[in-house]
Amino acid sequence: MLVAAAVCPCPPLLVPAVAAGAAPELDALRDACADAVGLLAAARPDLLVAVGPADAATHGAFPAGARGSFRPFGVAMDVRLGTARATDDRAPADDAAALPPSLAVAAWLLDGWNASSVEGLGVAEHLTPDRCADAGRDVAQSAERIALLVMGDGSACRTVKAPGYLDERAEGFDSAVAAALAAADTAALAGLEPGLAQELSAVGRAPWQVLAGAAEGAGLGGQLLYEAAPYGVGYFVAGWT
Repeated sequence: MLVAAAVCPCPPLLVPAVAAGAAPELDALRDACADAVGLLAAARPDLLVAVGPADAATHGAFPAGARGSFRPFGVAMDVRLGTARATDDRAPADDAAALPPSLAVAAWLLDGWNASSVEGLGVAEHLTPDRCADAGRDVAQSAERIALLVMGDGSACRTVKAPGYLDERAEGFDSAVAAALAAADTAALAGLEPGLAQELSAVGRAPWQVLAGAAEGAGLGGQLLYEAAPYGVGYFVAGWT
């Protein structure tokens, strides 16, 4: 049963070493993410599952200790789910499937986590709402006390300098997501339209709908810890307990 969830954005820029000179710009966001992860620890779950968007090559389940890397972003930093991160010049030694970037960011957020076991789930961005909800229900039944760390960004079209340029629908979409996260409104998250989310480059849609499925009947309350659109991308941090 789901006992807690945290929602965080997943840009690699969240990692200070990747952001480099721009790192201080996201300090408030990092602090909010740390607070959200703290809520998960306080819930004392038996299992934490990190959920994030993934492409066709990196979707699926990842075991505790699965590796990820920020080397594609120019930083010699490797991470593993549920274990400490390491920064050095050596590439990871094993040849197991690597975490998608969203779950690499989750692993970074969970550095030092020792409250419970950790697993990962990469969600294909094209997954339908029904299949996302089914995946969430399956996750919620995988242990007696489950917590989720749900990674995903809102629209990438909030300004003319945003990655997806300016789309007038973006602000309304993000406002609806923020309201749903603040209220732990599973129906509103489940109702997000995949086509619109794709047009707005909102990669959090599928993971949020996994959360909606997992939280059905759990009776959790929500709180929105952060909402802003730096770089023209909607970022949200929320805690459900």
